[in-house]
Amino acid sequence: MELEIWSDIACPWCYVGKRRMEAALARFEHRDDVTVTFRSFELDPSAPAARDVSHVELIAQKYGRTVEEVEAMDAQLTAVASADGIDMRLSQIRSGSTFDGHRVIHLAAEHGLQQEMKERLMHAYFTEGALVSDHDTLIALGVEVGLNENAVREVLLTERFAEEVRADERDAASAGISAVPCFVIDRKFGASGAQDPQVLLDFLEHGWSQRQPTPIAMMGDSGVAEGDACGPDGC
Repeated sequence: MELEIWSDIACPWCYVGKRRMEAALARFEHRDDVTVTFRSFELDPSAPAARDVSHVELIAQKYGRTVEEVEAMDAQLTAVASADGIDMRLSQIRSGSTFDGHRVIHLAAEHGLQQEMKERLMHAYFTEGALVSDHDTLIALGVEVGLNENAVREVLLTERFAEEVRADERDAASAGISAVPCFVIDRKFGASGAQDPQVLLDFLEHGWSQRQPTPIAMMGDSGVAEGDACGPDGC
């Protein structure tokens, strides 16, 4: 069974959703028969390499919130993430483009290290305050998970995997995916948001019972509710 996950490195609910899907898969009877593939999705494709404003100021400006409101939202999200085993330090976030990070994830996929690369980038972004658009940072993180330094450098100095990232994003758009995380089984059933592990387990079991690749149907068609997600209107 094919499980594709559209998500962004800089999406907090994508990180929480990743953990919850991992918990669901750990309980899924047919886990060894599931192939998990991460697909690229940029919440802000126009993002610069780096921004000078802090995370709190950026969110406040973008969505018309006060700094105090953003800090309260961050505290709530941090508590949720902590319950799922994530040490999320939102005040340290360094915002910028995730496009090159997605390209490195595609490189890692060629070497069987996609999940490790995705996890490492998310941890670097949300816990370590790393700027994941910085090429030296991406090279170091790639080497850390087992990629060849020169191979990562070559990707970053060229347009390699740029089309693969854009193809993932075109697939998302054509399937009506506008918020992430979005989980898709066999291009047939889609579950949106960082839902409870039991809900995601039910989704996996439903997908297993209906295994025949057809065009993606979104959640309302498969009876699984939507959960917390990040999209054009925020997280």
